[in-house]
Amino acid sequence: MAISAADVKKLREMTGAGMVDCKGALTETNGNFDEAVEYLRKKGLAKAEKKAGRIAAEGIVSTVLSADEKTATIIEVNSETDFVAKNEIFQTYVNGLATQINNNDYADMAAFLAAKSDADAGSTVEEYHKAMVAKIGENLTIRRFEKLSGDVVVSYIHMGGKIGVLVDAACDSPSENIKEAMKNIAMQIAAMNPSYVSRDEISAETLAKEKEIVVDSSLADPASLPKPILNAVIQEAIDTNKWSDEEKATYEEQKNNKFLFNFLSDEGIQTLRDIAASHKAEYLDNKIFSGLVEGRFSKHLKEICLVDQAYVKAEDKETVKQYVEKVAKDNGCSFEIKKFIRFETGEGIEKKNEDFAAEVAAQMNV
Repeated sequence: MAISAADVKKLREMTGAGMVDCKGALTETNGNFDEAVEYLRKKGLAKAEKKAGRIAAEGIVSTVLSADEKTATIIEVNSETDFVAKNEIFQTYVNGLATQINNNDYADMAAFLAAKSDADAGSTVEEYHKAMVAKIGENLTIRRFEKLSGDVVVSYIHMGGKIGVLVDAACDSPSENIKEAMKNIAMQIAAMNPSYVSRDEISAETLAKEKEIVVDSSLADPASLPKPILNAVIQEAIDTNKWSDEEKATYEEQKNNKFLFNFLSDEGIQTLRDIAASHKAEYLDNKIFSGLVEGRFSKHLKEICLVDQAYVKAEDKETVKQYVEKVAKDNGCSFEIKKFIRFETGEGIEKKNEDFAAEVAAQMNV
C-alpha cells in the first residue's frame, strides 16, 4: 500500500525514529501504526515512544468530583486553538459536561450525546454542543470521558488542563492525610505516565510480547551485547565477508577503541544486527545474554507499573508501593491504589500545520 508523508511524520512523532526507518516500518506492517511502533521497538529504533502518540491538538482535560469524594469523571474536549482552550466560556462548558456525566450513568459517548442537556432542557447534549460550536466560532470535539468510583477518589489537573488524572483507592479510613497522599500519587502519574497500577494487571500475552520486544531490541543494539557475544558476531561478519574490506580495515584500526561504533558505518552496524538476530534462539540460552534481557525487562516493568516506580518526591529510593505502605502504617488504616485514569490533551491526534500569517492575510484578502 502507498505510505503517505503524513503517515511517516505521524509515526516519527510517536516514536522519535528516523523518517526512513518510519517509512520502512509502515511498509513492513501495511500501514498499521500499532504494529509499526512495535516493529521499530524491536529494531531498537523507537527513541521516544509514547502510550498514544505525541501531543498534537488543543483543548482541555477537566475533572469533576462528587461531594462524597467517591465518584469522579474525567473528560477531554478538543478545540482548534489554544486561545479557545483558555477561554472561560469554553472551560465552563467543558466542566458542565463533566458534571452531567458524573451525576448520571451513560453507557458510552453515543448515549451521552443523545441525552437531554443539563445546560439546556430543550436540547440534547449533541444539539447543545453544536450551539456552543456556533457561539465560540471554532470546531469543538467531545473526544472521550471516563468515570471512576471507589472508597475514595481524588483528581488532579496539571498545566491548566493539559493533563488530568483520577486515582481510586481502597481505604477503610480515608482521612485528609490519605487524600493528600493520593494527590501526590496523582502528580506522580501525571509526570511519569505509567500504564498499569501493578504487574498483576498485565496479561500473560502482553508480558510475553513485551519480553520479546526487549529481546529483539537488545539484539538490535550490538554495542551493548555482552563482550563474548559481540566478538562472535563481529568475527562472523569478517569470516563470512558480510563486512566490506573497508569495514574490516576500520575495525582493525579501531577495535580497541571504546568508541568503536562511532567509526563503523551504518551498513556495518546493520550487518551486526542481522547476524545477532539470526542467532536469537542460541543467545537466549546464553546465561550472560539472558541475564541482560531480564535486567532490561525488569527495568521496563518498573517504568510502566506505578507501584514499582521510584516515588518522585522521595529523597531516597523509595518506590510508590513503599510510600503507600508507609502512609497506611502512619495512619493506622488499610490503603491500596486500585485504579487510575490519565488523559493528556490531544494524545494521538495530529495537529494541522498552520501558517497564522497566511491565514490572516487570506481572511483580509491580502
